Amino acid sequence: MKENNITINSIDEYILQFPKEVQDILQNLRNVIKEAAPEAVEKISYQMPAFALHGNLVYFAANKNHIGFYPTSSGIAAFQHKFTDYKSSKGAVQFPKDKPLPYDLISEIVKFRVAENRKKAEGKVKKK
Repeated sequence: MKENNITINSIDEYILQFPKEVQDILQNLRNVIKEAAPEAVEKISYQMPAFALHGNLVYFAANKNHIGFYPTSSGIAAFQHKFTDYKSSKGAVQFPKDKPLPYDLISEIVKFRVAENRKKAEGKVKKK
């Protein structure tokens, strides 16, 4: 990865700063997220790729030895039992770069977050 003082303006720019093998992983991850949340909008937030639909859904980032996936604390809590093979925290899970990413699990988490954000958005509309 290049210097941290560079401002990233798009997911394409973010992906292009990495070696080809990491670019492929990130592009595949991006495609899985887009497929699971086709209405979501791509953006850069906290200098990381992010997807939003009625609020932020998920973020991801390439790190030295892993791909970080950030589905918010609710996304982690709901799937904690499926992270036994991965290092995780309150809001993140780390997928080692040297192993295939669990794209089916990632898709499931994204769909969960879409449903969660839609439910919150519907609740806000009803309150008005």
